[in-house]
Amino acid sequence: MHKGNLIIISGPSGAGKGTLVERLVARVPDVWVSVSATTRAPRPGEVDGEDYVFLSADEFERRVQAGEFLEWASVHGNRYGTLRSTVEEKIAEGRQVILEIDPQGAAQVKALMPDAVLIFILAPSMEELERRIRGRGAETDEQVAVRLATAVRELELVGTYDYVVENDDVLRATDELAEILGSLGG
Repeated sequence: MHKGNLIIISGPSGAGKGTLVERLVARVPDVWVSVSATTRAPRPGEVDGEDYVFLSADEFERRVQAGEFLEWASVHGNRYGTLRSTVEEKIAEGRQVILEIDPQGAAQVKALMPDAVLIFILAPSMEELERRIRGRGAETDEQVAVRLATAVRELELVGTYDYVVENDDVLRATDELAEILGSLGG
C-alpha cells in the first residue's frame, strides 16, 4: 500500500475553498477531508461530526492542553483545530488527506509535518471576495469587514505556499487541484 499525502488548502474566507474541496472529493477517489473541531456555533444546516466537531471552549482547551491537535488557531473570535490522531491514521491508510484550514494553521502543520503540500486558493479580486462573503448572508457588516481585513493579511503569505490556484472558474480550478493531487503520487 502506498503512503498517503497531507494536502493543506487555505486562503481567505470567501475564496471558494469549500466548494473546490467538495468537487475534488467527488472526483478523486482516495481523498479524505479532515473535519475540524471548532468552538463556533453551527450555521444553519451544519451537522456535528460532519461539517465540524463542535466543542465547548472548555473542552477545546482541555484537548489543546492534552496535545491532541495537529494545529489550532483563534480565527474571528472562535477556535478551530485539527485532531492529530485521525489525520495520521488516514495518511497511513494511503489516503490523500485534505485539511481546509487558515494560513495560521497551515504554518503550524508545515512545521510539524514538512512533507505537507500547501495550496493557497485565491479569489479573482477583493471585490469578488467581498461579494462572495456577503452572498452567504451569514455575517454582519462588521464581520464582513473583519474577514476582509484578515484576507489582506493572509494574501501576504501566498509566497510561502507550494501552489496557488485562482478560483476564477470552479471547473478550471477543480481541474488544477486534481492535477496537483495527481502529480503527488503516493
